[in-house]
Amino acid sequence: MQTKFTKYEFTVLAIVLVSYFMTVLDVSVVITALPNIQSELHLSTANLTWVQNAYTIIFGGLLLLGGRLGDIMGRKQIFDLGLIIFGLGSLLVGLANSATWLIIARGFQGAGAAALAPSTLALLMDSIPAGSKRIRAVADYGAVAGIGASLGLVIGGLFASLLSWRYAFFVNVPLAIGMFIWASKAVHATKAQKGSFDGIGSLLSLLGMVSLVYGILLIADSSTAWYWLIAAVILLALFILREAKVTQPIMPLRVFKNRERTGAYLARMLFLGAMMAFWFFITQFLQKIYGFSPLLAGIGFFPMTIANFISALQVSRWTAKFGNGLTLVGGLVMTIIGMFWLSFAGAHGNYILMIALPMILIGLGQGAALSPLTIAGIAEIEPRDAGAASGVVNVAHQVGGSLGLAISVVLGSTLAGANDLVSRTDWALRGGVGFLLLALLLTMVLIVPQKKRGGQNG
Repeated sequence: MQTKFTKYEFTVLAIVLVSYFMTVLDVSVVITALPNIQSELHLSTANLTWVQNAYTIIFGGLLLLGGRLGDIMGRKQIFDLGLIIFGLGSLLVGLANSATWLIIARGFQGAGAAALAPSTLALLMDSIPAGSKRIRAVADYGAVAGIGASLGLVIGGLFASLLSWRYAFFVNVPLAIGMFIWASKAVHATKAQKGSFDGIGSLLSLLGMVSLVYGILLIADSSTAWYWLIAAVILLALFILREAKVTQPIMPLRVFKNRERTGAYLARMLFLGAMMAFWFFITQFLQKIYGFSPLLAGIGFFPMTIANFISALQVSRWTAKFGNGLTLVGGLVMTIIGMFWLSFAGAHGNYILMIALPMILIGLGQGAALSPLTIAGIAEIEPRDAGAASGVVNVAHQVGGSLGLAISVVLGSTLAGANDLVSRTDWALRGGVGFLLLALLLTMVLIVPQKKRGGQNG
């Protein structure tokens, strides 16, 4: 039996979900428009990849800092700051007239999202008490991650075809202003904690992630790739060592002591790596191989979007009946089958049989997986670490997408050749299947063996 939210709890939940929806939407809204952006701004394939990765890497690299700042300065205060930066970044993206401007603006937008996203989940946990109401709220939060990403593909195609890809970002500006005004009036200021933030740790984590993704992208084209990868290993090792020793870390290593949470973070990275490859390659595949317009390509994702929405509405009921772990297993299995099926689409396949039907499975799987991953990612977390755990959930989401896209681009180019989009798409999706199989293994080992929570997390 679900308990009704109070008026204040419902208001906070609405503000949190809309704000988080904006940050997730902008991960995928650009993807459908990538061919138009490439043509208008004369971008190379490498620059085109960075239009996506600049947002997700800065987003993921600064999330831990954003979560820690929320703990110290107050979550509502950092939430408000994130809205301002995100809105301004969206305006700069829409005004971009060169590859450099666009990539830098996407990074700035990602910085705003890094302040906004961890504050949303932490505000939700602050405002809604543990128990059935929080379980329902966290499930809704996880559902938004999938629905926002799926809907972003449709919205991006709509703007790219009917107006311009730029309007997909301009629309964020009034939305961010409206959310800022609403939150300022409706959400109570949160109490700040005494402490400091680890600037050196933040820098090490950000540089380490950038080096890792850049090194992976260079593997097929340059011998210098290994220098970047070695630098990434060193920087990330230094980051972990610092977090173990510093008095007030941005990523308390005690967050990883719980097996269920650790499994959820790793599985989420792998899941988003697979999904990012799917979005990136299938968008181009539909437009360049099947000849779809950006609008038609966006509509082409409708089977997944609708299935995702239906699945997300049912996920609370499934977790209550089957438990969080088994619901996650079911979602992963459906996604694996759908993505493997889709990897055989080919240049002359039937859209309904080879794309729409597997997309339905992928959508059902995504809707069933992301909420349980979110719940497992904050399982049994102490209140003092709520911001940090929220940050790690979102780091896994964004960094997993960046790494997965980079690996998929290299995998497709290496096995199929840079100019064979059909084969590149096939191999990228099969790589995604590999990611999902690893996520399933981690789920079976680290998440399912925990007591069947079925709505007892929180």
